[in-house]
Amino acid sequence: MEGRSYLFTSESVTEGHPDKMADQISDAILDAILAKEARLEEQGYVAPNGIAASLADARCACETFLTTGTVIVAGEIRTQAYVDVQKIVREVVRSIGYDRAKYGFDYETCGVINMIHEQSPDIAQGVDGTYARGDVDDLDRIGAGDQGMMFGYATDETEVLMPMPAFLAQSMAQRLAAVRKDGVLDYLRPDGKTQVTVRYEDDAPVEVTAVVVSTQHDPNVKDMKLIERDMVEHVIAPVLDGVGIAWKDAKIYVNPTGRFVVGGPMGDTGLTGRKIIVDTYGGMGRHGGGAFSGKDCTKVDRSAAYAARWVAKNVVAAGLARRCEVQLSYAIGVSHPLSIMVDTFGTASVNERKLERAVSQVFDLRPAAIIRDLKLRRPIFRKTAAYGHFGREDADFTWEKTNRVEELRAALA
Repeated sequence: MEGRSYLFTSESVTEGHPDKMADQISDAILDAILAKEARLEEQGYVAPNGIAASLADARCACETFLTTGTVIVAGEIRTQAYVDVQKIVREVVRSIGYDRAKYGFDYETCGVINMIHEQSPDIAQGVDGTYARGDVDDLDRIGAGDQGMMFGYATDETEVLMPMPAFLAQSMAQRLAAVRKDGVLDYLRPDGKTQVTVRYEDDAPVEVTAVVVSTQHDPNVKDMKLIERDMVEHVIAPVLDGVGIAWKDAKIYVNPTGRFVVGGPMGDTGLTGRKIIVDTYGGMGRHGGGAFSGKDCTKVDRSAAYAARWVAKNVVAAGLARRCEVQLSYAIGVSHPLSIMVDTFGTASVNERKLERAVSQVFDLRPAAIIRDLKLRRPIFRKTAAYGHFGREDADFTWEKTNRVEELRAALA
């Protein structure tokens, strides 16, 4: 795109958005299962049916639906552990900030309906090894939990190797939640959305041209100009001042409809997996279509998407390309990926075909190897369910580590 000027826009939402509430509930249930299975395994627990508790055997595909006054949890789960779904749901809703009826949704009075049932044995046998191909080692005995393709992306336009518009939108959403929870702006309510438009010149971000912030607020706040001033001072400026590109001429839109009192599940339904672009790269780079939240690590929709980001980020961090997109594809029950694609959009400093071979040499992308290398059997997933799964500086986000840089360089030497 050399010589081209264009605009690119990404959005984010706060943890109090109903779709993100659903994601967090689903992942909180997954975390509870992983934590309890690990304890039962350590204790040598054996169920009355004679099956020993094993963290590796736990399976979770949990979906959540929210509407006015009601949370419905459904899905397919296999575990020897008992988890209190009602308690988990109410704790997540409380911690997000819906802790009184006047907010339109209340953790104490909302109805919670549990419709979880056992995982299909037809699906389980593919993951458990019945259809897993190859006898090279034990890693071949875990097949992919489903078919599909997954993408990972990285770019050098931000320090965390994320696209600038997505990074800014996520940062503003986090900031919006922080000033509410810290009491800086005590009239704010949990629901909110951000959107940032960035102008690119020669494929480099040079200017923020527009910002949209929509935030739920106390009905007693009538002065929309006050909210706008507070958003610029406490949310927008602190984020944009730190990235080194122009923004003072940006068009700023705060609560464009003029009022945002009714929010959360009272204002709109929430559903797990409905914010997959917010969860990833803000529309920059492609998406395979699979959601993450509520799924255990045998589901390649999640684990392979994390692995693809890990690969792409290491390629860029190694200086082998300025931008990198990785596609992986799998068949249910088959351990090895069916295809691996590396696209650097013409920014590679090495031959792309050699780079693709180096990726295959350095990264073991079988599900069992991904689970091992990224340590995905830990209860770390609820915090991934708001503010993006990528570009986060958190030690538990192992797919963000650039720990294969030297191996990639050596493979290309």
